[in-house]
Order: sequence, then structure tokens, then C-alpha cells
Amino acid sequence: MAGQTTVLITGGSRSGKSSYALKLAHPYQKKGFIATAEALDDEMKERIINHQRERAESFVTIEEPLQIAEVIGKRGDEFDLLILDCLTVWLGNLHFHLKSPQKYHPLIQEFLEVLKNPPCDLILVSNEIGMGIIPENKLSRKFRDDAGKLNQQVAELAGRVILMVSGIPVVIKGNSQEASP
Repeated sequence: MAGQTTVLITGGSRSGKSSYALKLAHPYQKKGFIATAEALDDEMKERIINHQRERAESFVTIEEPLQIAEVIGKRGDEFDLLILDCLTVWLGNLHFHLKSPQKYHPLIQEFLEVLKNPPCDLILVSNEIGMGIIPENKLSRKFRDDAGKLNQQVAELAGRVILMVSGIPVVIKGNSQEASP
């Protein structure tokens, strides 16, 4: 369905991005949640459990670390809203599993194409990692640069962009109505 709204919520670590996404989702009836994180260690397992508790049973959870465009395209019409949490973790998964830009750039392009005409409203959560110290190694700089580029491309396509600062949403693109994307 044309005319769907995409909201990008970005900000630093622990800035309240995911909680704010859930708050924006509250009025929707049929809600899906695309979880990109993989439980590869105990700390990440605990983070995933905490996120699951926070959303309770009000969302259908779809765990997908790589093929997010495919999930949105195939399952999006089942929902009024999909939250994707988070783009930065997804990008890390692409770097980890696929290793080279020649393998992961097509998945990024596929995702950006889906954003041009999404099947339902979308709330996308992403980290702003480019505002700090320049990473000391090539791999970390590549990831930071790829994340910055991805956030720019998504922000261009999104109807609203919200920067979370210490738990406070700052609308940097689009209207400032809080109740809905």
C-alpha cells in the first residue's frame, strides 16, 4: 500500500531509542517487531531478554539477522506497523556473516528499495555512532562509515527522523506529533 510512513529513530547508546519506538507504536493494533540481534554471548542474550520483556506480547516478533528487506516485503502487509530494531546491529551482522561489501551492499540496496514504498508503517531504530572518537582500526572505521552512510540514506527516505538525546526525542525531520509516525 502506497503512502505508508517511515520513521527513523537514531541516537547514541542507551539514549531511549527502543523505548521511544515502542511508545510510538502504542496506538497500532497489528504490530510486528523485526529483531536483528543474535544471541552470540551472555551479555547479548540478556539484552534480548530485556527487550522481549519490554514489548511483552503486544508484538509479533520476527527474528531476522540478515534478510530484513525480504521480511518487510513478504510479511509487512500482515501488520499496521513494523518496528525494526536495529539497523546498526543488522549492519554488524552483514559485516560479520558476509565479510565483503560486494556481498552485503545488494542487501542494503534491497532494503532501501523497500523503504520507497513500504507495505505498512515502519519505525526503524539505528545508532548514531559517528559523533565520537575516530576508531583506531580500519575495520571499525569501515563499520562507522557504513553506518553513517546507511543512516543518511534511510533518513532521506524517511518521513520523520527523530534524534534521541538523553531520553528526549528531538524531531529533526518531519512533524513533531508524538502519538503516531
